Amino acid sequence: MGPVLAGVLQLLALIGALALAYIPLGDYMARVYSSDRHWRVEKWIYKGIGANPDIEMRWPAYLRGVLAFSAVGVLFLYLLQRLQGHLPGSLGFAAIDPDQAFNTAASFVTNTNWQSYYGEQAMGHVVQTGGLAVQNFVSAAVGIAVAVALVRGFSRSRTGELGNFWSDMVRGVVRILVPFSVLAAIVLVACGAIQNFSGIHEVGQFFNGHSMGGRQEWNGGAVASQEAIKEIGTNGGGYFNANSAHPFENPTPFTNLFEIFLLLVIPFALTRTFGRMVGSLKQGYAILATMATIWVGFIALMMWTEFAHHGPAFDIAGGAMEGKEQRIGVGASSIFAVSTTLTSTGAVDSFHSSFTGLGGGITMLGMQLGEIAPGGTGSGLYGMLIMAIIAVFIAGLMVGRTPEYLGKKIGTREIKFAACYILITPALVLVFTAAAMALPTPGNSMTNSGAHGFSEILYAYSSAANNNGSAFAGLNADTQWFNSTLGLAMILGRFLPMVFVLALAGSLAEQKPVPATAGTLRTEKPLFTGLLVGAILIITGLTYFPALALGPLAEGLAS
Repeated sequence: MGPVLAGVLQLLALIGALALAYIPLGDYMARVYSSDRHWRVEKWIYKGIGANPDIEMRWPAYLRGVLAFSAVGVLFLYLLQRLQGHLPGSLGFAAIDPDQAFNTAASFVTNTNWQSYYGEQAMGHVVQTGGLAVQNFVSAAVGIAVAVALVRGFSRSRTGELGNFWSDMVRGVVRILVPFSVLAAIVLVACGAIQNFSGIHEVGQFFNGHSMGGRQEWNGGAVASQEAIKEIGTNGGGYFNANSAHPFENPTPFTNLFEIFLLLVIPFALTRTFGRMVGSLKQGYAILATMATIWVGFIALMMWTEFAHHGPAFDIAGGAMEGKEQRIGVGASSIFAVSTTLTSTGAVDSFHSSFTGLGGGITMLGMQLGEIAPGGTGSGLYGMLIMAIIAVFIAGLMVGRTPEYLGKKIGTREIKFAACYILITPALVLVFTAAAMALPTPGNSMTNSGAHGFSEILYAYSSAANNNGSAFAGLNADTQWFNSTLGLAMILGRFLPMVFVLALAGSLAEQKPVPATAGTLRTEKPLFTGLLVGAILIITGLTYFPALALGPLAEGLAS
């Protein structure tokens, strides 16, 4: 079997698995967020945190809950890292430096999981499991909660109430993420991923080029359980520096495909949840079709760029194998790279910096789209719904009608919230990238010069501001400048958009539904799906094309 055929068959198997999980998981999540009953364990949690889950919140109160909970998470994780040297199970590792501790705390609380450290050489068991893994659960639950609040804005009328943040967040963890992660961790352990709390072991001596010498050391850890929520919650931060290219995290081609399934299944299934909650499954299918079209299209482009043969070395290897694991191959690496950058996962099973010039550009563009195809847990759905509002507005301008979406008028107030949402992230990416290139010190962190070096910095800020977390490999980001500015970009890129999402949700919930007429745009039809895909690509292309032309496009055309 050739490598191209193997890659296509893996893609088809992945699509089949996602299709099987789509209806039951999507319907289950709709029931979770529509139920008025609380589990006993949830009542214990509410009592412990002093929250009343039955109080309905307007959007300012909901936002305060999101921000307060996340701020406490940043502070707790920062202190945990700074006190690591005094904690049990630290494996002898010292406290994390202040700037790196801030960067890591901001990273995991914002669902970014950018890592400027070697996980196996810096973090002990307590920080990994009690700090990073915990944030993997709750940051994902926060994203789903905000998406559900926006969906309620469409489904409710004449009220500004969007539900209860504490109830939505706790249910996301207890009823969805924890049980799903337990099952996934069991599968990973059965397939060879490690799960223990062992110390540091010397695993052998190696030939250093002249003689036998040097040694390799590895520490164990609760890897399978963290790997499970890392993918399910579209987090991405690995226990080891090599992330999902490390055999302890991702031992076989099957686990590689299984991990891709995990990072895609909730974002895709949330479109079914959306359809259920707004009372129209067809609307959910339209959003799903938009996401799937972009995702499959990007995978096709990536496989084409990475399988294209440009010489004897490519012919022998069967594609661009530099930076890719031999046990995984070009096809599966391409699927993983596209899936992880079109979601907010950021996990990697290959070095994106070693992809072809155009291949690296595809991973970068996937993040710059806003990670909405299918996007992160929750953030992908609310990002796509914002783009749907933009597309409806564009269609309204074409025909001279007041735009409507799901029975709600898209007026001046709503379009301002949507416009602010889509402008925030590009502004963060481009301003921080320009500052890093203009100042003398940040450029010293680049391993490469020219277009590839520029791509390293552009990729870093695209990853941070879009809460992805993957790196281009080659940029030394463990400096005060990058730890600080990337941390700031992650926080602003996560929470500023949420302000406008929740404000939009509140505005929609206050409206009275508008009955459909003969002139109403049918947003469940393929025509609207095509319009939405076009709007996403054109708006993103106009925003980022000049920067991409200086980096991956210039490199790809020159090779």
